[in-house]
Amino acid sequence: MKRSLQTLGLALIAAIGLNSCDGLGKLVKNADKITYKVTPDPMEMHGDSIAVSISGTYPAKIFPKKAVVTTIPVIKYNGGEKALKPVVLIGEKVEGTGQKITNATGGSFNYTSEKIAYTPEMKVATLELKVGGQVKKKVKDLPAKKVADGTIITPLLVKNDEKALIGKDKFVKTIPRSQTTNIFFTINQSQVRPAEMNSADMKTFKEFTSNGIAKGFDFKNMNVSAYASPDGELTLNGNLAENRAKEATKAMIAMFKDKKMKLDVATTDAFYNKVTTAEDWDGFKKEMEASSIPDKDLILRVLTMYPDGDTREREIKNLSKTYTEVADKILPKLRRAVLTLNAEEKSRTDEQIKALAAVSADSLSVEEILYAATLTTDINAKLEIYKKAEAKYSNDWRTSNNVGMIYLMQNKLNDAETHLKKADALSANNAVVNNNLGIVARWKGDRKGAMELYKKATNGGPEVSYNMGIIEIQNGNYAAAISNFGSYDTFNSALAKLLNKNNDGAMSTIDNSADKDAAVSFYLKAIAGARQDKADVLNNNLRTAIQKDASFKAMAKDDAEFIKFRENADFKAMVN
Repeated sequence: MKRSLQTLGLALIAAIGLNSCDGLGKLVKNADKITYKVTPDPMEMHGDSIAVSISGTYPAKIFPKKAVVTTIPVIKYNGGEKALKPVVLIGEKVEGTGQKITNATGGSFNYTSEKIAYTPEMKVATLELKVGGQVKKKVKDLPAKKVADGTIITPLLVKNDEKALIGKDKFVKTIPRSQTTNIFFTINQSQVRPAEMNSADMKTFKEFTSNGIAKGFDFKNMNVSAYASPDGELTLNGNLAENRAKEATKAMIAMFKDKKMKLDVATTDAFYNKVTTAEDWDGFKKEMEASSIPDKDLILRVLTMYPDGDTREREIKNLSKTYTEVADKILPKLRRAVLTLNAEEKSRTDEQIKALAAVSADSLSVEEILYAATLTTDINAKLEIYKKAEAKYSNDWRTSNNVGMIYLMQNKLNDAETHLKKADALSANNAVVNNNLGIVARWKGDRKGAMELYKKATNGGPEVSYNMGIIEIQNGNYAAAISNFGSYDTFNSALAKLLNKNNDGAMSTIDNSADKDAAVSFYLKAIAGARQDKADVLNNNLRTAIQKDASFKAMAKDDAEFIKFRENADFKAMVN
């Protein structure tokens, strides 16, 4: 009996010795001495994904020389868990793949996980490390260790506030109108011959004036440019041009005083702007270039060679045969007064356009009906006007685009897409249409397709760049988002700055935005306060957010942005 007990005791001692030789028991016993640091903590969602970095340190004398230790990070959440790629550590006497940790001095490891897709269940989650050691066939598990708590999902606050583009009208309230006529004079004369006031050119001028009077034109002035041909003495020609301007003006005043015309505004000398040219060499050159006169090129060379008028005239007259033809065919056209009547045609008034848009839209031009929609702030009224425009002017891409734009504002994606595709068929590669189709694509979840459309629309204006910024937030490219938002002060611009770790910039931007009084804006400022460890800023803004929208109470309770403040009495009172 005594011998049996001795045998049993030796066996137990041998078993204990063998167990201690593999070192796993000591590793398990000292598991609480292994330290870990997780970045970020809490975990964060960026670009629809979660990724973490983990560093760990093993103290001396606990890592078995012959062990392979596998650490598996696991994201645990309500209803499931997601294991990340493992970290493999090996003892100094192990041959194989893995990072070596020595027994004598211990050691550290660094690890970055792959990106995993975020799902809504992961908002309330923990990161747990499952560690198992193995020596040959023997395996021991260390106690699971929670190393991070919660997931920050602040990028999901991004707003769908894309900037759709309208196909702008070209309506103008005043349309410039003008008509030009000529009065020709005989050589060295300034009297206006009766035949000149009844020429075909003058009849057209009179018709323009009569029609303008009937339409209510606002007649502004008349420009009178009087010329003398470049033959003869300069001083005489100067006086002649001035007299021709005076006589032409008198003739026009007389015409406008006539009861058949009766344009009172044009019956005073102040209505006329008179300019004279003593020697019309420019006109001479133009007429010569258009003529078929022999030696034309030679005469044109004379104009180039001699800047002095007297020399030019002498050289041209030396070409005696040619000069005769010049005197008959060119110079008479230069003895003239050119008269241009300037006026403005008034468009329909805003009141008239609004009234016609309501009861007789077909009577409006496409520019008028598109303009009519800008005269109301009622989105449904705008839609009805644009629909009428599309029905009447179906080949104008702006009408279909604008119907689609209103449907976007009403969040009717399928209707918007139908009309925007019609606009695209009418005007391919149109920046306005591509921008709006990009909004449709993003709202339907196709960020890549939306970005491609925006890139085709970059000449559409800063609105396109702003829309790109929203996608950059969703992609996790916050610096790029800030650049794209440019000078816009909006909630999304503030969000991008906060996500890019500029808390003060976010606060300033939101306070300067049109969204500053929205509940979500106060919620964003509460997050900025939490990130700066400013409990008063957090509490004051969160309280206001909840007062404006009670749904933020439940959101804040689970929001990992506030995880450090969950035991704060004021915070607990607000969210419970």
